[in-house]
Amino acid sequence: MNSKSANYYMSVEQLSNLAGSDIQGLVPILDWDENEYSFAILDCFEQSLRKSQRLLFVIDEQVELLTTEGIILSQHARPDTRFVTGFQEGPVKEALTGLSPLRALLTVASGTMRNGKLSLIDNEGKTHTRAGLRELMPISGKAVVLITPQGLRGYDQALDDLTAHIRTSGGTPLTAGNLYRMIDHACVDYVAKPTIEIHQEETAFDTATNLIDSYLSIVRMNEYGIIHDLDTEFLHDYRIALRKIRSILSLFKGVYDIDQAHQLKIRFSALMTPTGPLRDLDVYLLEQESFYSLVPHTMHSGLDAMFSLMRSRRTDEQARLAIHLKIGRYKKEIKALTKLFSKKRKLKPGPNSSRTSYDFACELIWKRYRKICRLAATINVATPDQEIHQLRIECKKLRYPMEFFSAVFPQEPFDSLLKSLKRLQDSLGLFNDCVVQQINLQAFVDDLNDEQHQLEITQSIGSLITILYQRQSAEREKITNAFVRFSSDRMQRSFRTLFQSRKEF
Repeated sequence: MNSKSANYYMSVEQLSNLAGSDIQGLVPILDWDENEYSFAILDCFEQSLRKSQRLLFVIDEQVELLTTEGIILSQHARPDTRFVTGFQEGPVKEALTGLSPLRALLTVASGTMRNGKLSLIDNEGKTHTRAGLRELMPISGKAVVLITPQGLRGYDQALDDLTAHIRTSGGTPLTAGNLYRMIDHACVDYVAKPTIEIHQEETAFDTATNLIDSYLSIVRMNEYGIIHDLDTEFLHDYRIALRKIRSILSLFKGVYDIDQAHQLKIRFSALMTPTGPLRDLDVYLLEQESFYSLVPHTMHSGLDAMFSLMRSRRTDEQARLAIHLKIGRYKKEIKALTKLFSKKRKLKPGPNSSRTSYDFACELIWKRYRKICRLAATINVATPDQEIHQLRIECKKLRYPMEFFSAVFPQEPFDSLLKSLKRLQDSLGLFNDCVVQQINLQAFVDDLNDEQHQLEITQSIGSLITILYQRQSAEREKITNAFVRFSSDRMQRSFRTLFQSRKEF
């Protein structure tokens, strides 16, 4: 296959039809190589490569990337590489720089493949154009053929005719279709933040129920990756989905029967609790490089021992959570909750259930924003950590409904307000991280029981806590200024206009 051209795919049957008749007086000749190779198509769980219109292959010991421009990049690959960061330096790794380093590359399909070519020949035996072929024969799923038309100098029309015939024969541009779905119809298109259609006149009950039903699907889709420890983002997305469900139950007051809502909060909280210890360890292990950069090199041996101990504990916690997700009690509960929100029949409406989504959203968002403004007026450099933490919680309680109901408001002014809120949350997040890390690191030290490197670990953590406290102090002043901006007269007018005008948009 040539290095730069458009790429298409089609079924084996469609290729046979394509090669079965003349194309503008030129005879198609199909020629396959005798050799076959092992292949695997790789992508992360959310299919970032496919969605960016690229295709990543491992063919024997080579990794190849088909880019959006039709360029084929290749380099050597180690067979055990699971993350882009583990690739050797080369053109493929460089092209995948934007891919999340936290997401593992998973096998979408694997099997054997063979290369070939389709040539268009005139009655004198001259080749006017050709197409490189790659037939993928997966172990499971439907065989497909990748086609790359290749022009020859002086025969531009023949290339155009071949490309047109590829399209009319059922060929789909790699940049436009879903190759994974053609190979396997059961291939799931995962979206961590699904777009849920909400209409202004839809009832608050239907909106809340549809939101929870969608986030329960996200919970279920991440279970396999957590159990098999594919990467840390599976647990992260699982917890975010549960957190959003719990926020809906808390914020949508009066939408469900008060007693049923209370019981549902308890049930979803029980799902979240077992995931905490593993996520805490994941966060620290993901911060290794940052922690090493904070302390002098002489303290690194203590961090080595600390992270070694954390990795050991993580192995135990991951195994414990995997068992929890596989036992009958969990499966029975998650299936019952999924059925409850998908069928809806046993959900009990509350006094606010019939309110329109638009009116309910306006009141909820305005109420949350006004509470933040009142609390923000009391913030200064001496404000206790707990009060700043409470403000962070209140900001979450504002952001979630704004994200839930974004579809029922004018996009431009709404997005501007949401962007301002996210900036404030970023600052609050940094402050909270410093506070929580100090507490947890101290607890880690207190929990050490005659560990071999206890002294080294204690000294290194002491150094870390000191630096984290300094960062916390620096962030405190930024937070004070950020709240002044977010509760300014101009910002209050913007919120009032959007959520108190009650205009029809």
